[in-house]
Order: sequence, then structure tokens, then C-alpha cells
Amino acid sequence: MTPERRQLRQVDRRVGMLMVFEAATLAVAATVHLAGYTPAGSKPPFDASHAGVAEAIIGVALAYGATEVLRSSSRAWGAAVATTSFAILGFLVGLTITTQGGDVPDVVYHLIMLPIIITSLVILLRTRRSEVSRSQRVP
Repeated sequence: MTPERRQLRQVDRRVGMLMVFEAATLAVAATVHLAGYTPAGSKPPFDASHAGVAEAIIGVALAYGATEVLRSSSRAWGAAVATTSFAILGFLVGLTITTQGGDVPDVVYHLIMLPIIITSLVILLRTRRSEVSRSQRVP
């Protein structure tokens, strides 16, 4: 692979670190829900153990994407976009369910983290677009 093609696939490590942060918050949320430390104010369709499993799955996916970015893998950009998109979808589903029966802290967590994860995706998409347009310029 030529250095130009290799550079085209690189993702800023700061995005990877942001993804690590997102995955870490999900690990904490999953632990809280699965350990039963949530207040008793929730009602169906919200189920703390289901939320914990979903958070763990999304967190593992984001951790995988972050690992690919931090390793500067040739799959970094694709993995980061795929796992971040998956996380956004999961957060949207979670927010929908949580607003119907979850506690206020759960709703607040979703409302805080969803824009952060969306920002990660926007950065990834904008970075890729600007790198592609730079590589296509005639010197």
C-alpha cells in the first residue's frame, strides 16, 4: 500500500480516544443497570437488565472501533463509522424506551451522550471527505 493510500485510511487518534470515553460510560451504565443499582422508579417498557445488556453490547462495539482507530488499522475508518453508527441507533432506541418508563438519570444520560456520539460520527465523515478531496487535487 502506498503512503498516500495509507494516509487516506488514517483516523485521528483523538476520535479513537473519544470513542474510548463513550465506551467507558456505557460500561459504567451497563454495570449500574445489571447490578441493580438503579432507582425503583422505572416502569415498562424500560427494564434495567435489558438496558444493561444493550449498553454492554454497544460499549463493546465502540471499544472495537476505538481499538481499530488507536492501532491505526487499515480498517480504522470503516470500523469507527460502523460502530459509531450502531451506537447512535442503539442510543435512539434506548432513548425511546427510556423516555417511556425510565428514570430521569437514564434519560439525562441518553440526552447527554447521544450528541457526543453523533459528533464523533460527524467528525469521522467530515475527516474522510476532506482527506478524499485533498487526495484528488492536482498538485
